[in-house]
Amino acid sequence: MTTVAGTSSAIVAGLTAAALATVGYLGHQAAENVPAGLRAAAQPGTAQSAPRTPGQNGNPETLPARSGQGTRVVYSLTADRVWLVEEDGRIRRTFPVHPSTVDPAPGTYRVTSRSKRVTGSDGVPVEHVVRFASVDGTVIGFSAALDGSVPQLDPKVRTGGVRETRADGAAMWRFATIGRKVVVVP
Repeated sequence: MTTVAGTSSAIVAGLTAAALATVGYLGHQAAENVPAGLRAAAQPGTAQSAPRTPGQNGNPETLPARSGQGTRVVYSLTADRVWLVEEDGRIRRTFPVHPSTVDPAPGTYRVTSRSKRVTGSDGVPVEHVVRFASVDGTVIGFSAALDGSVPQLDPKVRTGGVRETRADGAAMWRFATIGRKVVVVP
């Protein structure tokens, strides 16, 4: 029995690894082949920044200036904060996030793909992945680590996962469907 159980475990592990690799490849392909109607209004670029100070925008309940109109996700690079905004401008939810090593350029984007569970660009299992930009081959999106961890930033490694808590990730997942506007502000 031990041999059969060991073989079964190896098969399951192999199938899981193959599935994760396939999902990662398909996510990359999807990001590279976004229809013109869903492409970002601004051309993404790298915006490596110095360490940030959360709350630089003052009151976290107040939307940043020039953060767009209508239903949208607003992501502030300097405040490391997200707002989920309704059509009438009412804030449904706001929460802090942990940035990745690669930032999208400020501008307006659209959610291009989503994954319920995958392995993040830093190797950590994540859920509720909402992708909206790509910078020189690094896909940018919001996600929540299954173990609740935050990214350990290494400037030599290009990662695109903007981490949220699992509760905030679940709220983002419900709100940010394919095509939803994402406004990135400095």
